[in-house]
Amino acid sequence: MDCLFCKIVEGKIPAKKIHEDDQVVAFHDINPQAPVHFLVIPKKHIATLAELTEADNALVGHMVFTAQRLARELGCEAGFRTVFNCNEQGGQTVYHIHLHVLGQRQMTWPPG
Repeated sequence: MDCLFCKIVEGKIPAKKIHEDDQVVAFHDINPQAPVHFLVIPKKHIATLAELTEADNALVGHMVFTAQRLARELGCEAGFRTVFNCNEQGGQTVYHIHLHVLGQRQMTWPPG
C-alpha cells in the first residue's frame, strides 16, 4: 500500500506526533491553517468516511474523543473546529480518513 498516513503509522515517514495509542496517531499538520492544527488518524487504513462500517463506530468515537482531549491540552478552551473531508468534492486529498482539529483563531462559516 502506498498510503502516506499508513507510512506515518508505520514510522516510515516522520511526523510531529502529539499522541499515539493502540488505535490512533495524532500529529501536527504540515500546512497549518490555524495556530493549532493537528490531525487524528486511525492506525487502521480506511480510505474515506464513505467506507466506514458499523464495526468502525468505536474507532471513530475514539478519534473524536482524542481530538477533544488534545485540543484542550493544546490551549483551545475558547473553541476549536473538527473536520472530516470525504472524497474529492469534499476536499479530501489523502485517502486515509483523518480528523482535522483547528483552534486558537476565530473560525468563519462557510469555510470556503
